[in-house]
Amino acid sequence: MLEIRTMTAGYGRVDVLRDVSITVPDRGIVGLLGPNGAGKSTLIRSISGLTQVRSGEILFEGKQIQTRAPEDIVEMGIIQVPQGRMLFPDLSIEDNLQLGAYRTVARRSFQKALNQVHAYFPILRERRQQRAGVLSGGEQQMLAIGRALVAQPRLLILDEPSLGLAPLIIETIFDVIKQVNADGLTVLVAEQNAMKVLQTAETVYVLENGRIAHAGTSHELAASKTIQQSYLGI
Repeated sequence: MLEIRTMTAGYGRVDVLRDVSITVPDRGIVGLLGPNGAGKSTLIRSISGLTQVRSGEILFEGKQIQTRAPEDIVEMGIIQVPQGRMLFPDLSIEDNLQLGAYRTVARRSFQKALNQVHAYFPILRERRQQRAGVLSGGEQQMLAIGRALVAQPRLLILDEPSLGLAPLIIETIFDVIKQVNADGLTVLVAEQNAMKVLQTAETVYVLENGRIAHAGTSHELAASKTIQQSYLGI
């Protein structure tokens, strides 16, 4: 579904990513691991059209998208849950979810998508009139994911979904990631939580200093002594 070929990208005169290639298959879950500053968010921003791609290409369903505007990429069905959630704190949960229905297809079937989000996260239905700014960190992350799902993505991208959350909430978030994938959605998740990524994703890429340092199935990387020592504390 998504293919990045030898991409170099960055800000100003600085290349953050160099010759990066990854593939996200249709209906798969792909994990992107790496320490803070490795370039995970830059890679996601490049896919979303928010960071300049200097060379290489990004293909979505066979079409080049590296020169397209962010709003066009969203309309194609690539929806990002950004690090930090980026909610509208003074608006209600319900209003934040309605704002997620940006795509033309999402506006036509908002209620159906909303019902599905409520099935994944019942607390969003129970507290739908509460302001987003008064929610806990875990509830805000659920809302951010719910807002993305209302857009009816073809590819869901999550940037550090477990950041700052309690272990029980992290389990809930990753259970939903697995469920939406089982329901047919393609997922790319960037994380520092190596254990959760290796338990969830089928294929995993490891970014280090702006390059792909390791790649393979989750089972292969989990068995790697390098990954065990560097990311799993074994």
